[in-house]
Amino acid sequence: MAGRVLVVWCPDWSVVAALAEEELSLGAPAAVLSRNVVEVCNGPARDEGVRRGMRRRDAQSRCPELVLLDANPERDARAFETVLGVVEEVRPGVAPLRPGLLALRAPGRYGGGEPHAAALLAETLVGAGVWDVRMGVADDLFTAEQAARRAGVQEHVVVGPGESAVFLRGLPVDALLADPAAEELVSLLRRLGLRTLGDLGALPAADVGRRFGTYGAEVHRRVRGEGEVALAARTPPPELAREVPFEPPLESVEAICFSVRTTAERFVAGLAERQLVATAVRVEASCAGAHGEDVVVSARSWLHPRHFSARDLVDRVHWQLQGQSQGSVRSRRAAGPVLEPVTRVRFVPETAEPAAAHAEALWGGGADELVGRGMARVQAMLGYDAVLVPVAQGGRGPAARQAVVPWGERPVGLRAVDRPWPGRIPGPAPARVFAEPLPGEVHDASGVPVRVDERGWVTGEPTTVRVPDAGWLPVDAWAGPWPVDEAWWEETGSPVRRAARFQVVGVDGRAWLMACVDGAWWVEAGYD
Repeated sequence: MAGRVLVVWCPDWSVVAALAEEELSLGAPAAVLSRNVVEVCNGPARDEGVRRGMRRRDAQSRCPELVLLDANPERDARAFETVLGVVEEVRPGVAPLRPGLLALRAPGRYGGGEPHAAALLAETLVGAGVWDVRMGVADDLFTAEQAARRAGVQEHVVVGPGESAVFLRGLPVDALLADPAAEELVSLLRRLGLRTLGDLGALPAADVGRRFGTYGAEVHRRVRGEGEVALAARTPPPELAREVPFEPPLESVEAICFSVRTTAERFVAGLAERQLVATAVRVEASCAGAHGEDVVVSARSWLHPRHFSARDLVDRVHWQLQGQSQGSVRSRRAAGPVLEPVTRVRFVPETAEPAAAHAEALWGGGADELVGRGMARVQAMLGYDAVLVPVAQGGRGPAARQAVVPWGERPVGLRAVDRPWPGRIPGPAPARVFAEPLPGEVHDASGVPVRVDERGWVTGEPTTVRVPDAGWLPVDAWAGPWPVDEAWWEETGSPVRRAARFQVVGVDGRAWLMACVDGAWWVEAGYD
């Protein structure tokens, strides 16, 4: 039994990680989508008929209350680090296979035998908040994984020594679909009338190699219980997090920021010793719970366009706790805003990169570096959300294609730029986009206001135009209309839902982007 393998499987891990990040109930029906196709769905969603590979609309028709989540492999791997760390504390030599699945050498006599060791691991993971965990033990990795997939919640399946082939014989060929690369092979096996792994294993190895190729031959060896035990055990990452406890707990934001400065410096120095810098840091603040235990009451992941210094970390603590205090302020003192007594502050590096990739150039960082430091200084004085930078996103109108994010934050939740966006105005892009559309007018040669009917027909040729700060001007050229009919059923404050856009050039050479909405004209942007 020296070469036996124990596999730990956490089903639907992508959904579990996404729901935890969004702070949603794990019991809600949810699915992770990639390219509008269900990639992973959880048990409550499957109970409603949602399946992997469904289109978004089909899944929502089966389960209207389905929570839709975006695929994020980095998030899944980051969340699975908690599971890896918990298992490593019990049994070193963990080999992560993919987020939600890991393997290690079966403990054998440790913990009273394999069943007791599996039960101990399950109990430890449940104590860490991982509720749906399943174990499998067998002679090889493939069989152990299949055993784990047939175990109940917080239970285990142990395949005895030399019994792998017997265990696998009755499994359907669909069991191979745990490996995405096996989809084509499974389809071929079905067409050939092979329904179980035993049917595949009964075929001569030479014939399997000629018919199904190298991959098919490898799968054939696995289903015959001849798979290899090759575990690439990882080296546990060094502990880079730093924390500072407060005794007695502190209520003042200013006092907390003063007290964490030394810890922030040690955090940055600890990374520097390993030639690393942090570009994403999670700041956690804890308060005393009902029974005296530390409870995290404020946690946020902060990003930096370059890398964090100790001063940057102190600023983030200040902004985070100041925002927390605005929702739970009990009084105001000369020392600044107060909040529930904080017992501990912790810095956790979520993204650590080689310091060489962020080193200054031989002659300094130049103008860009000076601008960055200036923006960081202004942000430190006014708050992280007081310095905004524009980013591009997808959309039809010029205002819809713009978004702003705090300097240093990576934009998330933006609309894709590479989509077709029917009705989008062709280039060149306008130089000025008004925050709120300005009222305007367009008349034809008879002085009658120009309108656009429901079919997109223009009632007359634009001859004169009135725009703010310019008055009435003759029209030198115009182009359009570009009809817009987007989300008109939603109740929003946007004046443009069903409209037609025009590009209008006055005789003075100035040009505007205008929209006709329900007979009224609006100036959205200017081509300066």
